[in-house]
Formats: sequence, C-alpha cells, structure tokens
Amino acid sequence: MHSLKRFIPASFVLLWATGFIGARYAMPWAEPFTFLAARFVLAAILLVALMAALGSSRATRDEALHATGAGILMHGIYLGGVFWAIHRGMPAGLSALIVGLQPLITAVLAGRLLGEAILPRHWAGLGLGLIGVVIVLWPKLGALGGGVTAETLGASLVSVLGMSAGTIWQKRFASGGDLVAATFWQYVGGASVMALASLAFETRTVIVNGELIFAMAWLVLVLSIGAIFLLMVMIRDGEMSKVASLFYLVPAVTAVIAWALFGEHLSPLQIAGMAIATLGVGLATAQPPTRARASK
Repeated sequence: MHSLKRFIPASFVLLWATGFIGARYAMPWAEPFTFLAARFVLAAILLVALMAALGSSRATRDEALHATGAGILMHGIYLGGVFWAIHRGMPAGLSALIVGLQPLITAVLAGRLLGEAILPRHWAGLGLGLIGVVIVLWPKLGALGGGVTAETLGASLVSVLGMSAGTIWQKRFASGGDLVAATFWQYVGGASVMALASLAFETRTVIVNGELIFAMAWLVLVLSIGAIFLLMVMIRDGEMSKVASLFYLVPAVTAVIAWALFGEHLSPLQIAGMAIATLGVGLATAQPPTRARASK
C-alpha cells in the first residue's frame, strides 16, 4: 500500500486536470450554481452508499461541522466562484492564471496557521511554478474580452482564497476522522451554499442532453469522488504547501489533454513552461536531506 501512495500526486493532477472537460460541456446547458448544487448532491448520495458498503464510522458532531466548513470553502466558494466567472465570460486562461496563485497563498497561510517551515528552495520552487503556469497559459491570455470585469475578477480571487482557506481548514481541523464520512459532509456544505446561491441568483433552467449528462457523470465520478479522495489523502498525510504546489501542474496537463482530444495548438513556449512548472513543483516538494531530517 505504501508503494502505491507514491502514485497519488500524479494521479490527482491527471484527474483534476480533466475537470475542464466537464465544465466545457456543461456550461452551455445549465447555470453554474444550479449545476454545482446537483453535482454535490449526487456525490453525497454516492458517498452514503459507499459508507454503507464499507461500514465507515460515522463522523462526530465536531468532525461533521469542521468537514462541512471545509466543504463550503473548498467546493462551494472555490468552484462556485470559478464556474460563475467563466459563465459570465471570464476567459478560461485568465481564470486558470488567477487560480494559479493558490499554491503561494496556501504556503503563506500554512506557514502562519499551521507552523509549517518553508525553506528558501521551496519558495523558489513556488515562484518557478507560477512562472511556468504564466508561460503555459500565455497564448490564452491574448483574447481578453468583455468578460473581464470587476465582478468576474473578484469572483476568481474569492474562489482562490476559498480553496486555500478550505485546504488549511481541512488539514487543521478535519483530517482525523473517517475519510469517506468527512468527504460526505464536505459535499453537504458545498451543496448547501450552491443551493442557496441558485435560489437567490438563478432561474434554475436546465437543458438535459447528452453533453450535460456526460459532464455531470464525469465531474461527479472522476472529480468529486476520485480526485477529491486523493486530495484528502494528501492533505491528511502531507504538508499543505507541498500539496498545494501540485496545482501548478494542472494547467500543463490540461493543455496536453486539450491538444490530444481537441487538437488545440501546443507551442514550444508552452512546452518550456511545462518544464519550468515541473521543476518548480520538484523544488517546492523537495524533502530535506536525510542527515538534516535525522538531526531534528
């Protein structure tokens, strides 16, 4: 089992990067808050069945409350802000670039709130990773249309803060209980926020077709169950600044998937950016030498 854990980071990045497939297919057919509320409810139902099958222990009151709080931030605020901004015309490339600030924000919060020691080489890695993300996304930043407004920029920034705060909350308060039960309560929190936002701001119009069904199935099974479980394991077992740095690889992997599936152009500059981002993640996740660790 320990040997399999080394594949978790790469598997998480690959699965998380496929999220753009679902968003690309879903947004023309459903409003963002309505779609996300339905997605989180379906994920919660699947997790109830999984808890019954596995005989998972029930969360205590405090565990449920903390997991719900983390879910409000990680799922409701983060995904709600990203989907709303893109639905209002924010270019996906610019949205991804703003979201790319998350590892740096998380590292600062982890240092202050969790007492994690972040060495100079880790800061250098985080900086290199951000530079790599900018290079990978640069070709997508040329067409900044009317969707770039104070509202969409604000929503994107709030979403980044929500994800950073949510992962810190999860690490500090909600990592000790049963993983399946904690994830269930996360989706209770996310679904509650999205349902309220849908009732307050949307018409809840949904056009059911093959693309919407595919998008919902993909995002529920691959992202909300598969990728989130991997993220929860990494948050439980690792340092937050290092876990967050993996998000720098997502735009690069997304660009490769778009090239393979949709024929989107992949320039030599973008490939260089991928290499820089990978180097940055390598530095940010580097372990101190064995002798240094032993002396602590």
